[in-house]
Amino acid sequence: MSSSDFDFHFEIAEGIGTLTLDRPDSLNSLSFEIYAQLERLFADLERDKSVKVLILTGAGKGFCSGGHVEEIIAQLLERETAETLQFTRMTGAVVRNMRRLNKPVLAAINGTAAGAGAVLGLASDMRIMSEKASFAFLFTKVGLTGADMGAAYLLPPIVGSGRAAEILMLGEKLKAKECLRIGLANRVVGAEDLMTETRSIARSLAEGPGLALSMTKRMLVNERNMDLDSAIEQEAQAQALLLGCADHREFYQAWKEKRDPRFTGR
Repeated sequence: MSSSDFDFHFEIAEGIGTLTLDRPDSLNSLSFEIYAQLERLFADLERDKSVKVLILTGAGKGFCSGGHVEEIIAQLLERETAETLQFTRMTGAVVRNMRRLNKPVLAAINGTAAGAGAVLGLASDMRIMSEKASFAFLFTKVGLTGADMGAAYLLPPIVGSGRAAEILMLGEKLKAKECLRIGLANRVVGAEDLMTETRSIARSLAEGPGLALSMTKRMLVNERNMDLDSAIEQEAQAQALLLGCADHREFYQAWKEKRDPRFTGR
């Protein structure tokens, strides 16, 4: 996978993939091509064993301002409904592939995360925000449903249904401290410390037991629509499998030898 294949920057180092949206002049707005590339990349990363953790961030002052007004919105106004539906299904597929990716995804929110950019942050497993960053689910502000790309599914479990309704209906800007207060942000740090903090978390995950982390993410996704009995049974089966895996045996061996475990993700 080469960064030259994309309209954004993508690099891999020490098991950490870093995807940097790179159109700073428009606060890293999205185009039709970028949506399609993101959909493909998130699917391809499932098979890329060199990437254990993914960081998503933006270049310059913004994280992502959503779809570009001229490149996307103006063009969609000229299209038939069937073509527009094809596009909205593709944007949803980006989020679906993010959630299906059995690897941790960390969003380093360095600035404005608006519209579709807010949903990309929301769809990540953890959100580390600069104190200068903000979220804005702007869809109703432009005459569109606040439920877009899975936002109405993903947001309520994080902030509660009443708060989610307020956020998606009013479309108001949420500053970093408010995001932390309501649980939308995992951590808020100084702007100069954002990538250092995010990479520190990413390294801990990349060096950890990959299969256990993958299974944890899968359980969090799968159990959203389960009743308690089904969730407990699914966790029992998953844990029984992992109790016999190589990483758990390595933990036990390391414990006996009084050393740090060397996990292999198996």
